[in-house]
Amino acid sequence: MTVATSLIPGLDDIVKRGDPRRRGEIARAIAELFFQDPARLRPELIDLFDDLLIDLVPHAELMSRVDLAERFSRLNNAPRHLVNQFARENEIMVAGPVLRRSPVLDDAALVEIARLKGQGHLLAMTERPALSAVITDVLVERGDRDVVRRAAGNAGAVFSPGSYSELIKRAAQDGVLTLKIGQRTDLSGDHLKELLNGTLDVIRRRLSLVVNPVRQVEIKRAMASIEEATLPPGPRRDFSAAQRTVLTLHRDGHLGESALLGFAKAHKYEESIASLSAMAGIRLSILDRLVSGDRYDPILIVGRMLNLGWPTVRSLILLWYGPHRMPADADIESARMNFTRLMPSTAERVVKFWRNRQTI
Repeated sequence: MTVATSLIPGLDDIVKRGDPRRRGEIARAIAELFFQDPARLRPELIDLFDDLLIDLVPHAELMSRVDLAERFSRLNNAPRHLVNQFARENEIMVAGPVLRRSPVLDDAALVEIARLKGQGHLLAMTERPALSAVITDVLVERGDRDVVRRAAGNAGAVFSPGSYSELIKRAAQDGVLTLKIGQRTDLSGDHLKELLNGTLDVIRRRLSLVVNPVRQVEIKRAMASIEEATLPPGPRRDFSAAQRTVLTLHRDGHLGESALLGFAKAHKYEESIASLSAMAGIRLSILDRLVSGDRYDPILIVGRMLNLGWPTVRSLILLWYGPHRMPADADIESARMNFTRLMPSTAERVVKFWRNRQTI
């Protein structure tokens, strides 16, 4: 029992032996005195109320504690020990209001509670208007999916580099979290690239729809950098002239299988790939990377999807081998059989996947 309780006659006896209803009534009555004009209360009076209420409130009924926690959570000069007492209650209906908004709770108290209490307490903290990095470190470390999502979506939250990396790691399996992180204004270019590198294409496209124009540009730059890093080593091909040629053919209505066959027979790689790219709707850099790999299967797939004839596909395969390598007749026959057996529906699905990779 505190010294403060002895200042009110009979209060000590009420606290020790009074029934919960009576103690709750006294707690509410004292709190009402505080709420009459809290802004004018001097620090010593606030301390007096603090000493009184921390003895009475724990004995009050649940709904009384909930109401008091809600009202005290909105005051800048609420009794500090009482607010900390509310925040540590196991009953989240009581702890929640002060954890969400009370300015009286400092970082040390919040970190301690975050380390000791359950997910309901952590989730309430994520709604605070500001969260320092020492708090979010614990939220990211201990929080479940809902906690981490809510924290990432809090514009007033600050994350340390380590927590950001952990968030991005978890986002690889959580599309909602990816969208939350991608919309943060404090996301660095390196972290954006890290986020996109582990994200499904469908989530990338969704992200580009919900972010502001500046972030859209950043996403496109990051994806270009990611794609550049995945290209095979060696000199990069210059497709600018080939693209101009193909564009002219397209405008004149002459872009088709006949033009493609002519490019392939003439061993014009850039014009051939640029033509395939325009005809199939696959981004040039992606198609180039696919075709320049160690297998010619992408040629068979695109050829089947475009319903190209075998002579055109055969010429593209010879182009893939290059002018200094001649494939054996058996290899060409094997390619022809694989092309014949390839179902158009299967080719369509694969090409659709490749197309999706180009759209962010």
